[in-house]
Amino acid sequence: MSESPLKIYLDRRASLLRLRLARPKANIVDAAMIGALADAFAAHRNPGPLRAALIDAEGPHFSFGASVEEHLPAQCAAMLRGLHGLLVSMLEWPRPILVAVKGQCLGGGLELALAGSLIFAAKDAQLGQPEMKLGVFAPAASCLLPFRVNQPAAEDLLFSGRSVTAADAKAIGLVHGVHDDPEQGALEYFDQHLAPKSAASLGFAVRAAREGMLPEVKRRIAAVEKLYLEGLMSTRDANEGLNAFIAKRQPVWEHV
Repeated sequence: MSESPLKIYLDRRASLLRLRLARPKANIVDAAMIGALADAFAAHRNPGPLRAALIDAEGPHFSFGASVEEHLPAQCAAMLRGLHGLLVSMLEWPRPILVAVKGQCLGGGLELALAGSLIFAAKDAQLGQPEMKLGVFAPAASCLLPFRVNQPAAEDLLFSGRSVTAADAKAIGLVHGVHDDPEQGALEYFDQHLAPKSAASLGFAVRAAREGMLPEVKRRIAAVEKLYLEGLMSTRDANEGLNAFIAKRQPVWEHV
């Protein structure tokens, strides 16, 4: 049996659930990683005395993103269902989810972070949704980014495919703080602001804060997933971009 792509343990006297992506350096958000994360949140669906979860990663990078191979037509429907199901379960999880990122935090890796509550970034972090460079768009980020940053900033990242620095990400509200050590920054936030609180009350506060957002995100994710599968993936350029990336060549667009 292959080793799990995720390390799971309890910290801070069992008040903090720790989830660590453990397939460096890329920490690809593939079916195995998605399944491991989904199982971890499902196992703690009733979190009891937990005040929060913290997601971070081994190695120099948080994540290079989702598996490009799993975006190809034969697998993309199952991949999107799995990823979007995970992200919705994170949004529904009744505790804050902190995320500590360093290095590259791209594509599906940034979508994973966006489903958390607060992102703590290393000074060297680069955050972006590069899907457009492959001729596709980022379904979950299309739904989540406008809730975290303003609409023009979200469209900039989604349309250009460019990455932004941690400092620029903080300026637009994408990340909560920039740190020498983002894991330590997240832990300090937890110790000061969450650990002293009632776990039960935090659960209600999370539900209240997301009362308006969650139904809208779920509606949007279903709509853009359909747009991706039935619209985008029927185009020549989407398939060309994905195959060109896998073949390590420049795509040739025909604009259809």
